[in-house]
Amino acid sequence: MSARPPKAPPLPPHPGLEVREDSIAFDGRFPVQKVRFTYTRFDGAPSRELTWEVWRRGGAVALLPYDPWSDRVCLIEQFRLPALAAGFPPVMTECVAGLLEPGESPEDCARRETEEEAGLTPDRLERIGHFMLMQGGSDENIHIYCGRVRLPPEAPRHHGLAAEGEDIRPLHLAAEHAFRRLDEGGIQNATAAICLFWLRTHRARLRQEWT
Repeated sequence: MSARPPKAPPLPPHPGLEVREDSIAFDGRFPVQKVRFTYTRFDGAPSRELTWEVWRRGGAVALLPYDPWSDRVCLIEQFRLPALAAGFPPVMTECVAGLLEPGESPEDCARRETEEEAGLTPDRLERIGHFMLMQGGSDENIHIYCGRVRLPPEAPRHHGLAAEGEDIRPLHLAAEHAFRRLDEGGIQNATAAICLFWLRTHRARLRQEWT
């Protein structure tokens, strides 16, 4: 019998949860775990037996680079096949983001991904929050930050790691322009939307504290 994948450990115990089966349905880069279980309902009664597949993607990080001196943000565009499958335009406007490496802190991951995907080095970070992304089917969770950068006058035409097949187009936008795109439905990536809603609330404070 093969060893259990490190990315799919057994589920932790929880009051009222009875796990009746916990097996690996697919052992790829991101394993899929099959779990048969019952849990205690809000009325105190046991639930019926349920079978869920849990896609184990683990921790991720995203960062919104913000230049408080020029009042601009950096977003990126990438081709996303699952977006096309869902009926969205496949070129999504996003924040720089990536998965945590083993033993890597969220802050270090945020800085690494910003350099790899946008060619920028944030010198200050402010935490926005820690969120679940697909709690109905995956354990993926994301730490989100805003980072202080100095944006050059023009965005590079292309960025990303060739070794990972990345094809990334950075966008340097005035903050007000980014907010308009958000309000008009032009930002369809949830993480980028969270970042821009947060920045709109904290922008004046950041411009005072970060300049």
